[in-house]
Amino acid sequence: MMLRYALRTVRARKGGFLGAFFALMCAAALITACGTLLETGLRGTIATERYAATPVVVSADQNVHQTTVKHKKGKTKVKHKAKPIAERAWLPGDLATELRKVPGVREVIPELTFLAEPLAPGGAVDKDRPAYGHAWDSAALTPYTLTTGTAPKADGDLVIDRRLAERAHLEPGDRLTVQSTQSPRTYRVTGIAAPAQEVRHQTALFFSTAEARRLAAHPGQVTAFGVLPTKGTDAAVLKRSVSSALHGTRAPHGTTAQVSAGDGRGPVEFLDAAAARTKLVSMGGAMGGTSLLVAVLVVVGTFALSVQQRHRELALLRAIAATPGQIRALLGREALIVGAAAGTAGALAGLPMGSWLHGRFVAMGAVPATLQHTVSVFPPFAALAATLLGAWAAARISSRRIARIRPAEALAEARAERTRPAWGRILAGLALLAGGVVLVAVLSVLRTEPASTPVTFLAVVVLASSVALLGPLLVRAAVAVLGGPLALTGPSSRLARANLRGHAARMASVVTPLTLLIGMTCTVLFVQPTLGNAARAQAREGIRADWVVAAQGPGVPAEAARRLRTQHDTVTEVVRTTVRVGLDKYAAQGVTPGGLTRTWDPDVTAGSLTKLTEDTVAVSELAADQLHLKPGSPLKLTLGDGTPATPTVVAVYAKGLGFGDLTFAHDLVARHVDDPLATSVLVSTARTQTQLATTLREFPGIHVLAPAAADSIQAARQQSNAEVNYLAMGLVLAFTAIAVVNTLAMSVSERVREFALLRLAGATRRQVLGMLRTEALSVLLLATALGSGIALAVLTAFSVGMTGEAAPAVTPLVYVAVVALAGLLALVATALPGRVALRVRPVTVATAKD
Repeated sequence: MMLRYALRTVRARKGGFLGAFFALMCAAALITACGTLLETGLRGTIATERYAATPVVVSADQNVHQTTVKHKKGKTKVKHKAKPIAERAWLPGDLATELRKVPGVREVIPELTFLAEPLAPGGAVDKDRPAYGHAWDSAALTPYTLTTGTAPKADGDLVIDRRLAERAHLEPGDRLTVQSTQSPRTYRVTGIAAPAQEVRHQTALFFSTAEARRLAAHPGQVTAFGVLPTKGTDAAVLKRSVSSALHGTRAPHGTTAQVSAGDGRGPVEFLDAAAARTKLVSMGGAMGGTSLLVAVLVVVGTFALSVQQRHRELALLRAIAATPGQIRALLGREALIVGAAAGTAGALAGLPMGSWLHGRFVAMGAVPATLQHTVSVFPPFAALAATLLGAWAAARISSRRIARIRPAEALAEARAERTRPAWGRILAGLALLAGGVVLVAVLSVLRTEPASTPVTFLAVVVLASSVALLGPLLVRAAVAVLGGPLALTGPSSRLARANLRGHAARMASVVTPLTLLIGMTCTVLFVQPTLGNAARAQAREGIRADWVVAAQGPGVPAEAARRLRTQHDTVTEVVRTTVRVGLDKYAAQGVTPGGLTRTWDPDVTAGSLTKLTEDTVAVSELAADQLHLKPGSPLKLTLGDGTPATPTVVAVYAKGLGFGDLTFAHDLVARHVDDPLATSVLVSTARTQTQLATTLREFPGIHVLAPAAADSIQAARQQSNAEVNYLAMGLVLAFTAIAVVNTLAMSVSERVREFALLRLAGATRRQVLGMLRTEALSVLLLATALGSGIALAVLTAFSVGMTGEAAPAVTPLVYVAVVALAGLLALVATALPGRVALRVRPVTVATAKD
């Protein structure tokens, strides 16, 4: 019976439920889109290309592992964790001997993969696809076959793939300059090869075996082994046999060899795609979690406004003997009906939205194209379940007051709003406010970005939730402040003041989404500049060099730095990587120790950089605090390619945000990264920019810059990285903006009778619209103050924790644009429904049935 009545109510009051439907639909679409990203990170396929003709691939393990054993109450609990390393791990070449002994193995092909960027006079030939070098002996792994020309035999010979030949208009006999791990070298194209199946995500260059080994720069080691089976041997059987034979076999640095087949070959080939899984899981989870919190806040507010508009109807039901349980059941079933329809529509809309998001992340370079977008039934069903649960919970929360009070009180409150919110609401609001303050305090002591980012947005949502609960009190406080000026500015303003004072709960339902929109938008827009500006400021202060040498391509070759060195000049090569201490990740760099203090000053607070060697390390104050280090302490860590090392700390420096947490000798880091070319070269010299550029004229794509120009390039790179975060949170902000419009439209649309009575009492159409504008501007002023205050508190705490200074980077013009956009949304969402409501004759509305 209650379900039937709920269906009739929904059919009869379609307009009243439209706002809730739209809010729930947007929430479901957003959750579905985030869910597809999360699923792609967890289950996305990485299809192989290079190893397409190789059923089984043996490679080094790309993870560091940690096993903890706990003994508690007579029980032993073993927990194993693994985290990916930043660079490619290598295998010993003599492992091929063991592999050839495995039954069912026909051939073992060693593979070398290394940086090899083809260069044209204007830079890279094909910037959209990474280029890798290989030995021609491993062409059979794809397989690549010659379509014209001959295989490379001499060190200066080169075979290129067909796509590169077509784009660069190359033929056998032509010359091509390649920037690899050494100095750029010009090779003679001896042949053009084509793959047996399409290779869409990489360019292949094949060298002679000797030249490939020289460029790979890992003597006696290989990237992987391709294992080909004998005729009739199943790939799964061969994989088991190889795994059994290699059980316990380890690479030189303790990395366990792993065996892959089928879809497992893709992650071995595309390391960036495998690492992107973790990033996408983190990004999808953060977006989904924030979206869910925002959706709950918005949906609860929308349902509260909807129930408030039906207060008289529900009071009459109480008066004719409807029990509190029946009222709750009615509203709950209505919410489930609306939630089911909205959740289904939103889940279906979220699937193409998720695909679009993935495509944008790929276009921005945040996610490699090799990690294929995965879609299943789980995200839509999860979104539908979350929508149903959210709708039901929102209805239950919104119906508490009307279901609990006596029928006579319900009828009285249907005519006049309560002068004071319920004590339970006030206490809950104060509890959330206290929780938000605690989160802000915690944020001020978090010093790593992965830890602080989720707390940042959670603090905004929690503080906005406290505003939602304390909204009526805040509106009345605002009216007390604005009441005087409003009373002096005409009849429209006096009417607005009366409405704000007499309907504080209704106005509070509008303040909440506006506060959330302004607070969240300011936080999203200014949190990255706060961190980036501080890092760049430290870098500017720490670079003493006269000039900075940078490259358009992979990096600056060691030979270029060698040519710049003279007896009186200091040249510092800088190469960057990421290392693991335990399972924790730290940004690191390698720098040339000789004359380091002439080009670089990280503000050493303990120890000395003069002792920096391949056996020592300098650490930032953050790393020293986290790892309890001081000069003389040993630091056990894992380098980028999985090599374990235990250097001794010789210095602690303050500018870790600008230069990374760990600093090693350049040669140590260069041996353990995929790209050993310098990210930049710092030069302290009396020579001019022109003289330095002349010295480097043989190196294509190398530029000599002033430190200020290099800083500008870094700023542009940071802005590009920030765009990924803007897109990630942009949909959440768009949903919040839609909620603002939705709530305002609902609030104005239900006041048709009020407008008619004002018209009949003598108010003109212009005065009623003026009243609406004044109300909207008053609400906007309050929401701007609250949202700006929330954002400022959160950004200041973030700045204190991450940079050590209370200096959030707020761009005034951008802030004004945010407030202006919020104001435009508020005015449009108020004016349009108001004009529609005023089109009907007042007498018709006043005499209509309530």
